[in-house]
Amino acid sequence: MAKVLLIRREDVVRFTQTNGNVDSDKLMQHISIAQDIHLQNYIGTDLLEKLQADVSGSTLSGNYETLVTDYIKPVLIHWSMVEAIPMLAVTIGNGGIYRHEPKSGTSLDPSEVRDLVDAEKKRAVYYTDRMIDYLTHNSELFPEYTSNTNEDISPSKNSNYIGWNL
Repeated sequence: MAKVLLIRREDVVRFTQTNGNVDSDKLMQHISIAQDIHLQNYIGTDLLEKLQADVSGSTLSGNYETLVTDYIKPVLIHWSMVEAIPMLAVTIGNGGIYRHEPKSGTSLDPSEVRDLVDAEKKRAVYYTDRMIDYLTHNSELFPEYTSNTNEDISPSKNSNYIGWNL
């Protein structure tokens, strides 16, 4: 079964400064990573799987549709960008690993890239806090939010993100 993503490439392009010319293959992997790592950490495995099943089966409706549309999409859009920004100019191919250089512009230095990532991270944390508050105050509407067991990831109710600096 194909992996079900809760946002589309077009959502990222529409709600961020990402150019519409960005290759789908380069962006989709970062949406998938953001969904697996960040979103699942905050909503848990059971709720993520419920939402994926509803999207896949075209049955997303009611409170679940509100959750996805109003809360999850902004979270995923900005966590996707946190993951994507450092990697979009890099290609790994048969010829090696290389960075694309613009023909009519200048590349950003690493500190400028970090500033962009930090700005997206702030947005992602803001939307994550909103989503956590919504889920916490409406947990009775989403029984999957509290039903995780065993190897499932239980939702974190703390969005304090600590990044790595190398």
